[in-house]
Amino acid sequence: MTEPLQYDFGVLGAAERYKLVTSLIVPRPIAWISSVGADGLVNLAPFSYFGLMGSDPAVVAFAPGATKDTARNVGAGAAFVVNLVSRDLAEVMNATATEFPGHVSEPDVLGLEMISMPWVDVPRVALSPASLACREVQTVRIGNTTVVLGEVLGVSVAPHVMQDPERLYVDGAALDLIGRTGGRGGYATTRDSFELPRIPYAAWLAAQERTAE
Repeated sequence: MTEPLQYDFGVLGAAERYKLVTSLIVPRPIAWISSVGADGLVNLAPFSYFGLMGSDPAVVAFAPGATKDTARNVGAGAAFVVNLVSRDLAEVMNATATEFPGHVSEPDVLGLEMISMPWVDVPRVALSPASLACREVQTVRIGNTTVVLGEVLGVSVAPHVMQDPERLYVDGAALDLIGRTGGRGGYATTRDSFELPRIPYAAWLAAQERTAE
């Protein structure tokens, strides 16, 4: 077996660490987060340092830059919305990553319709296939990294995404989400998926016994 290359993060600079981890940890889901500032303006920005951390309660985590409007808007138990990004929204999502001045509302300047949700006073992206209404429960700061933990209070889902609304079955192909690959302009779709069933321990043991025969 070929020996792996070793990279010591205590030696690498911040830009080098960023380049390496964003190229290796892929694809990363995108949290297109809407929040409201003290001035009442709606901010909308994408983050690929994002994931689902649990379901009882449902908790999401994302890492905004400390200087971002989102980081200022979602502290101290504030509400925010995680809008999921389908392939047809990729271009306009990318446009919201532009560093607009703080007094500019991305949905306004880009013509994105925002609509209200039952659980929070922050609007969601109308065209998003699914939006999670959240409230900040804790913000963790480690060096220059800020991680926001948010409890999911409710979810709005486009009807065409639900295969069986009563049984909560989601049609993943209809959801058609994208993820980030790399740290610059790389993206991936979720269309090319496959399934592997979980193997109960008893079934695994039985398979081992059959193999040994």
